[in-house]
Amino acid sequence: MRKQRRQYTPQEKVAILRKHLIEKVPVSRICDEYGLKPTVYYRWQKQFFEQVAMVFQRSGNSEVSRLKRQAAALVEKVSRS
Repeated sequence: MRKQRRQYTPQEKVAILRKHLIEKVPVSRICDEYGLKPTVYYRWQKQFFEQVAMVFQRSGNSEVSRLKRQAAALVEKVSRS
């Protein structure tokens, strides 16, 4: 019998990525903790960095502006590490 796949929300994915990028938890430990394959983790990380550019595009939407500031702060934290 196959184990059913776990569906992670975008917020959960970001929290998982943060553990490695900011808290320096090894990817192997994160994968063991969440039952992920390393390829899944690295695919999420790739998607995150590919999509982060959209955060810096101009828009009048206040929600988008808030998300831009949050993403910029996260990118700054990662770059300082």
